[in-house]
Amino acid sequence: MINLANASSETPPVRLAKAGATRVLVVDDEPTLRRSVVRMLTASGMEAIPVEDGSAALALLERERVHVALVDLMMPKMNGLELLQKLRSSHPGVEVIMMTAFGDVEVAVKSVRAGAYDFLEKPFRSNDEVVLTVSKAAERRHLVNHAAMLKRQLEQKETFGELIGNTSSMREVYRLAVGVAPTSSTVLILGESGTGKELTARAIHEHSSRATKPFVAVNCSAIPVDLVESELFGHVRGAFTGAVQTREGLFKTADQGTIFLDEVGDLPPLAQVKLLRALQEGEIKPVGTNETKRVDVRVLAATNVDLRTKIAAGRFREDLYYRLNVICIELPPLRKRRDDIAILAHHFLRKYAARQGREVTKISDEAMRVLRSQNWPGNVRELENAMEHALVYCKEDTILPHHLPSGRHSMAPITTEEAPQSELAFALPENLADLPYRDAKQRALNMFDDAYFSALLRRTGGNISEAARQAGLDRSNFRRASKRTVQKSNG
Repeated sequence: MINLANASSETPPVRLAKAGATRVLVVDDEPTLRRSVVRMLTASGMEAIPVEDGSAALALLERERVHVALVDLMMPKMNGLELLQKLRSSHPGVEVIMMTAFGDVEVAVKSVRAGAYDFLEKPFRSNDEVVLTVSKAAERRHLVNHAAMLKRQLEQKETFGELIGNTSSMREVYRLAVGVAPTSSTVLILGESGTGKELTARAIHEHSSRATKPFVAVNCSAIPVDLVESELFGHVRGAFTGAVQTREGLFKTADQGTIFLDEVGDLPPLAQVKLLRALQEGEIKPVGTNETKRVDVRVLAATNVDLRTKIAAGRFREDLYYRLNVICIELPPLRKRRDDIAILAHHFLRKYAARQGREVTKISDEAMRVLRSQNWPGNVRELENAMEHALVYCKEDTILPHHLPSGRHSMAPITTEEAPQSELAFALPENLADLPYRDAKQRALNMFDDAYFSALLRRTGGNISEAARQAGLDRSNFRRASKRTVQKSNG
C-alpha cells in the first residue's frame, strides 16, 4: 500500500530530473494521492507533474511535453474516460494509464479497449507496481516514437534507385551516380560482395536516356573461360564444337541499352582485348568470323578485387583498366556505415513482412544493438538475409535477439553445404569414433559449450551479464555453464 503519511504539501513539478527522464502527468482530484504518486515517481528518477483535473491536464499539454499520463477514472467535470478520448485525438504521443478504485475493473478494461496502455487499481498494491507500469508505458512510447522516426527517415532519405542509406559516404555515392547517369561515360563500380554494385548499375541505367532500352547484367566469373567470348560477343554456326547455330552475344542483346559486367577482373586475356575494342570503336567481332558488328552499348563494370594488383601481375590489361575507370564509384562496406543499419533493417523487415503477410513491425533495442555490433562481411545482402531469417522465427510483433541467426563473426547462418569446415563454429574430430559413445558425446558437448559461450562472449565484448541475457540464462547459471570458457577468456 502507498504510504500517505507526511503528505502535507503537493510536490511541484521536478525540474531537476536528469536529461531524457520520463515525464509523467499525474491527473487526480485527490491532493494526497497526487503528492504521494509524485514523490514515488520522483524517487525513481522520473519527472512528475501533478494537476487536479482534465481541463488542467489539457491546458498543460498545450505548452509542455509528457510521455505518460496517470489519469484517475472518477473525477468531477471531466471523468477519466472523457479525458482519455481527448488525449487520444489531440495528444496521441502520450501513453495513458488509468487509475481506478477497487471494483471498477470493468470500466478500467473498457478504458484499455479505448486506447489506454493499462490500468492500476487503488489502493495500489505497492510503489513498485506503479513505477514498473509507468516505466513499461514509457518504454512502449519510446519504441513507437523510434519506429516512427525511422519510418520518416526512410521516407525522406536520400536515395538512388534501390540503394538505401543517408550516411555521408552513401550521399557521396548518390552524388557521383546522379551526376554520371545522364552521360554515356563508362563507370567502374568498386565494392565488397553484397554492397550493392548491381543495384548501383541498375539505378544509373534507370536514370539515363537509355532507361527504356535493355539492361543486361553479366557475371563474368560465372561463365566458363572457353565460352566467355561467345557469350559476350556471339558466334557463328560451326565456330566451335557444339555451335550448331549462329547466336548473338550479350553485347548485341544490350544494343542501345546498358551492359553491366560484374567481376570484370575475371575476364580472360582475349576477351579483354575484344572488350577494349568494343569500348574504343563500338564494334564487336563474333567468334568464328572476321566480320565486325556495330553496337551502341554503355558499359558499366564492377569488381571486388584490386585491378591494379592484377595489372601488376600481368592478368589485366592496363589500357582496359583506364577505359573502364572513366568514372569510379566506390561503395562503402556496411561496417563503415553503421548508422544505416537501423534504416536498412526496418526496410527489409517491412519488405519481407509484406511479402509473407505478417504484422511484425518492430525491432527491439537489444536486437538492434546486436545488429549494429556485427561486422557484416556479407554487407547489405547478409543483413537482408538476417532480417528474413528473424521474421521467420518471430511469432509476435517485435524482432528479439534470439530471432536473429547466430554465428561467430556475422549474423548469416553458415552450413556445411555453404562453407568449408573451417568456417563452422566448431568441427568434430574424426577420432571421436574411437571413444565409447558416452565419452564421445561428453567431449562433443564440451566442444559445443566452448564454441557457443566463446561466440557469445566475443559478441558482447566479454560482458557476462549481457551474454547471459542473450543466452536466456541468469548470470549465476551462465557462469556455471560457461565456467571453462570464462576461465579461458580471463586467461
